[in-house]
Amino acid sequence: MFSQQRTTEHRDGDDLLTAGLGLEGLRAMLPPAFADADHPTPAELRRRALWSNWRGIADLAPGGGYGEVYGSVASVPGREFSAFAQVPGATQPHRVLLQVPDAFDAKKRCIVVAASSGSRGIHGAIAVAGAWGLPKGCAVAYTDKGAGTDYFDLDAGQGITADGTAAATDAKLAFKPGATSGTGVAYKHAHSQDNPEADWGRHVKQAAQFALESLDEALPAQAPFTFGNTRVIAVGISNGGGAVLRAAEDGDDWLDAVVAGEPNVLVGGHGARNLFDYSSDAALLMPCALPQLGIPAMPGLEAKCAALAVRGVLAGDTFEARQQDALAKLRAGGWTDAALRAGSISVAFDLWRAVGVGYASAYGRYPHDAHPCGYRYSAMNPDLSVRAAATMAERAAWVADASGIPPGAGVGIIDPQAPADMGLTGLQCLRALWTADSADARRVRKGIEEARAGLPRKGLPVVVIHGTDDGLVPQAFSSAPYVAMAKSAGRDVRYWQVRNVQHFDAFLGFPQYGAFYLPLLPYVYNALDRVDAHLDGNGSLPADAVISTIPRAGKPLAGDNLAMPR
Repeated sequence: MFSQQRTTEHRDGDDLLTAGLGLEGLRAMLPPAFADADHPTPAELRRRALWSNWRGIADLAPGGGYGEVYGSVASVPGREFSAFAQVPGATQPHRVLLQVPDAFDAKKRCIVVAASSGSRGIHGAIAVAGAWGLPKGCAVAYTDKGAGTDYFDLDAGQGITADGTAAATDAKLAFKPGATSGTGVAYKHAHSQDNPEADWGRHVKQAAQFALESLDEALPAQAPFTFGNTRVIAVGISNGGGAVLRAAEDGDDWLDAVVAGEPNVLVGGHGARNLFDYSSDAALLMPCALPQLGIPAMPGLEAKCAALAVRGVLAGDTFEARQQDALAKLRAGGWTDAALRAGSISVAFDLWRAVGVGYASAYGRYPHDAHPCGYRYSAMNPDLSVRAAATMAERAAWVADASGIPPGAGVGIIDPQAPADMGLTGLQCLRALWTADSADARRVRKGIEEARAGLPRKGLPVVVIHGTDDGLVPQAFSSAPYVAMAKSAGRDVRYWQVRNVQHFDAFLGFPQYGAFYLPLLPYVYNALDRVDAHLDGNGSLPADAVISTIPRAGKPLAGDNLAMPR
């Protein structure tokens, strides 16, 4: 099950939680530098990956409350055990990692297992699971759930090895596409041809199994570590939240509790919509709808809305009428105005198209050179022009700098249409993969169906937390239907709905977002505290709650803003 196993020590100016950077180092605007940009060391790559993933998930800005009102960046010395793991039938491995603090609590014997959010790399849940578990003396296990930042450069014939360094195809790589010819960039989530989302629950379980094996090695005097004598709590947010809910389905009684924040999870009925469905819809309609909610129109929007009217996507003879039609269509599809306002973040960052392009390949199991809408990925200049190939320095840094789904880290989406098309042909093609009856559409929908979630195990405590303003994974499409399904079947699921919370804590450092929105992570940590105390016999599980928070309005975050349930 496991290969390419490595063990590293992290002490004396290095540590498990921040690689020695501490809060001030994580807040630095520039990433930790490499001594040799073309050949960074594994330790340098790890430090930079921790910097990137902390900043991509948590609000670390002064006044945001991290490390003061909630959360920890304490220095935690210890060891890391890492490996490649593989689920039966998959062609590509996923990464697993266990962090064992020197102060592991031998009396409690606890493992926190987490899956990375989004498509992030192996350290993608460090701010979620590591920040809570490591200071408490728990070992923390991670999986990149078959996604991650192990990009493959087709021009150079190079991928990423177990220690994070770039190497040619004859090495043992974390991801190598089935065909390595061509130009541009391939990445695992989109191009593994495994549809990793269908196996997210198995990825989480394998990470926990790796944790037990590694603890036997790390702490032989306390061995054996088994699911019977070791507490295992699974936690994740976004895609990671969906992954731990999939792990909750396993009937083998290995999990003790699950905490899922803003989970991307697909069920049937109860108003549920899958990510590919509503993201492809949002990519077309949301830009035109947002001005009706008081959000300034993006440059060129009038021409884009007019072109959509010509194509029959929107109705109306004026810019105003087309905006109104776009908004009406989104509302009819289940979007709330609060989710639409927060969805403007995804519009601004071109995230709806990024999701549609990458997930179409993943669900349809397409290789890198056969996207059903003709898209591909390539190195790009800052002005978004295509470049012939990535530089050695760019390739070397991808594992640390990338988010796991382009655009970003110098890799962009290449649209086969001319710029005058405004991207609309491609977006309509993506939408048709959900709505049409073509062979490609059936292929993509089959992959989506493979990712459908089932019920959690009977008797397993599950806490689901979701912001009511989430504009990337709206609760109406994901957590609310999941909770309704689970409760109707008599499962023990508790549900916190948090007002004035959207999807991206990391964006709260921008004053316009931080003034109105609050972070999700404090509620995830608090739910973990409550679950842990319950398992100790020292408290009850959280009750269902709609949490009425108080926005900061430009002031530093205080406990009263969070209105944490008691």
